[in-house]
Amino acid sequence: MKKAVFPKHLSKESLEWSQRIFETYELELHHVKLLTSAAECLDRIAECRTAIKRDGVFFKDRFQNIKPHPALQEERNHRIAFAKLVRELNLSEEPAESRPPYLKYGARS
Repeated sequence: MKKAVFPKHLSKESLEWSQRIFETYELELHHVKLLTSAAECLDRIAECRTAIKRDGVFFKDRFQNIKPHPALQEERNHRIAFAKLVRELNLSEEPAESRPPYLKYGARS
């Protein structure tokens, strides 16, 4: 089984997800970079969720106005980026004939 070298700063969950994708699909170098970016997005989403859980969804500013937690917007941005990266990778279980030729599903030779 071939293993990719992913950055050490990825969480265990993101690293395992990335490795499963790498083992399932035939990826070129630029796809691995997209996959790494997607895994980093997953980690940022988890960090945002942790901050929101810790601090609450809203806070009061210095004028006592209720404001949404800044991590809400960051979480949203990273979810959008993750969705775009996964879409760009074209991860699917469809047969290779129905997808672009740059990414083929199936066993490696």
